[in-house]
Amino acid sequence: MCSNGVNTGQLETMIKMVDDVCKVSRRQMHDLAHTAEDAGFQTVGSRLHAAQAMMDDVRALLDEAIDAIEDDAEGADGVRVSLV
Repeated sequence: MCSNGVNTGQLETMIKMVDDVCKVSRRQMHDLAHTAEDAGFQTVGSRLHAAQAMMDDVRALLDEAIDAIEDDAEGADGVRVSLV
């Protein structure tokens, strides 16, 4: 469905793609944090774990954005495009 010139299906797909990138980055940070800690770099590991937690927050916000697509599309003024 398109609303205000935006294909909401594509918008959702693109947000999910960004989430996939965040998921991979989060996992890499987690692994790197443990590598740093195992090598005695406790401060580095701590900072990487903090960054990992921030990625969790980013992913939660992306989920909220996906949930909001339908509500925003229903309330959008302007152009509506329908397949005929």
